Amino acid sequence: MSANAAIAVEYLNVNYRSVQALRNINFAIEPGQLIGVFGPNGAGKSTLVKAMLGLIPVVTGKVYFGDRPLTAQLDRTAYVPQRSQIDWTFPATVWDVVLMGRVQKTGWFNRFSATSKRVAAEALERVGMAEFCDRRIGALSGGQQQRVFLARALAQEADFFFFDEPFVGVDQKTEEILFRIFGELADAGKTVMVVNHDLGESTTNFDRLLLLNRELIAIGTPEQVFTTENMTRAYGGHVNFFSAAA
Repeated sequence: MSANAAIAVEYLNVNYRSVQALRNINFAIEPGQLIGVFGPNGAGKSTLVKAMLGLIPVVTGKVYFGDRPLTAQLDRTAYVPQRSQIDWTFPATVWDVVLMGRVQKTGWFNRFSATSKRVAAEALERVGMAEFCDRRIGALSGGQQQRVFLARALAQEADFFFFDEPFVGVDQKTEEILFRIFGELADAGKTVMVVNHDLGESTTNFDRLLLLNRELIAIGTPEQVFTTENMTRAYGGHVNFFSAAA
């Protein structure tokens, strides 16, 4: 592992009931990169993210952020789960949701400071959702909801960002906004990991790709990862995909 790795995953094994969901995962991510996590359905992509964050138990393995366990530094991380895992009937406004990103820094029983309100407002402005601040979150479109949760993540002022399938059910404008902000975060030295399933041209937006099917198939640039051999190992048979090297 690189001594300067922002994230180091070492010998990670995860079981789901009686099935081995992840097997002997090892990789390192350098600071300031946008990482795409790809693989077929059931490959363990979401499981990997949840295991790294300590949201599910692991059988063996360690995950470090710098020289300390990642789970001991969750105040430096931001996580946006799949939209299907969020209760959209909860009676919260857009402003409420984004301010939730400041709870870690403010404390559960303290009033939000002027700084926290400013950070939240700037995050909403950044994703183009400021005019919707009083709207109920459940009344928004899928793309708008995703932008609100991106704003909440930005309000956390984290160093490492996890996004699980953020492009599902969103419009083209939202996809462009997400990729733009992901790139800005990486340029600012943040590390962004995105679980994705689209093997189209959007893959060229990532600095590195991680190809997974219960075990790590490959990690590297799109050209290094999207080889016929790697894709056959990951998906089996024939799969249509965009290759930047083509």
